[in-house]
Amino acid sequence: MDIKQQFRSVIQWEHIQEYQLFYKFTDKGDEIKNASKLILQEGQGCIFTYEGKIEGVFDQAGLYDLKTGNIPFLTTITKVLNAFESEHKVGLWFYRKADIVNVRWGTRIPIKYNDPVYGFPVHLRGYGNYSIKITDAKQFFTNIIAGQSDYFVSELQEIFLSRITQPISNYLANAKFSYAEIDSNIVAIAKEAQEKTTSVFNNLGFQLLDFRIEGTSFDEETNQRINEISDVQADVKAANIAGVDFAELQKLKAMRDAAKNEGAAGASMGMLAGMNMGQMAQQNTTSQNTSSSSENIDIRAKLKNLKDLFDDGLIDADEYKQKKQEWMDKM
Repeated sequence: MDIKQQFRSVIQWEHIQEYQLFYKFTDKGDEIKNASKLILQEGQGCIFTYEGKIEGVFDQAGLYDLKTGNIPFLTTITKVLNAFESEHKVGLWFYRKADIVNVRWGTRIPIKYNDPVYGFPVHLRGYGNYSIKITDAKQFFTNIIAGQSDYFVSELQEIFLSRITQPISNYLANAKFSYAEIDSNIVAIAKEAQEKTTSVFNNLGFQLLDFRIEGTSFDEETNQRINEISDVQADVKAANIAGVDFAELQKLKAMRDAAKNEGAAGASMGMLAGMNMGQMAQQNTTSQNTSSSSENIDIRAKLKNLKDLFDDGLIDADEYKQKKQEWMDKM
């Protein structure tokens, strides 16, 4: 046995690792048996066990005299140390009291709920960070540590992630946020998520100091569905601007795309033919009860719609000029 170990009388938590939450002091029992003092730094605590049971918790920084019994349960510790024979009887677990900040979280599986606007289920993922501090070391030690020598925040993350997903899912299901509203309500969602998960942390002996959502994403199937809907909505709006119905616009686009595959010349002819068909249909329904004045007004409206089609890229410059001249000649 090292003579230095025999006469060492002070116990403290040295070589603290990053994100280490609990650390069991072990040195074959010699230092514990011969120790006279315990030093706790700011942000540290210590749990003392004897024969597997918690005899006391040191929760304030300072220098503790283990031989005098100047704190109620130190009397028990003093008796134990004086009669100490086996390294397996006594245990000292240091733990981190300081705030644990920027603990990462992310949904392991997507959160599923029905979009209130689109009416189909969406799958949402989220990620961010939170900060916590231990408030009931004895409770966490009893229920989770169970004699484990070291415990790190990464192990705590797994416990929390398995417990906080359901409260967040329930909240989103009742909040009625649509696909397009998620990003603009990130702060509100994070606040509600913190309130919904506070009890989860409290039950494990921790206080949740803050909870942040840094970003969200939807699954590929949801994005594809939304994109398809957005394309249709854009086409309907374009049809309204052009003064044609949606079905006619789709025919014009189809003819344009088909013509493009045959070359630029075919594209021009296809677009003009489609426009002529639309014009003829409109003229047949209005020619019987119109005067020359109303015809001029109608042509002006068509010229405006023609310009909108050109601005939207549905016809090219040559097509625009040719059709414009035809309608100008009729005025």
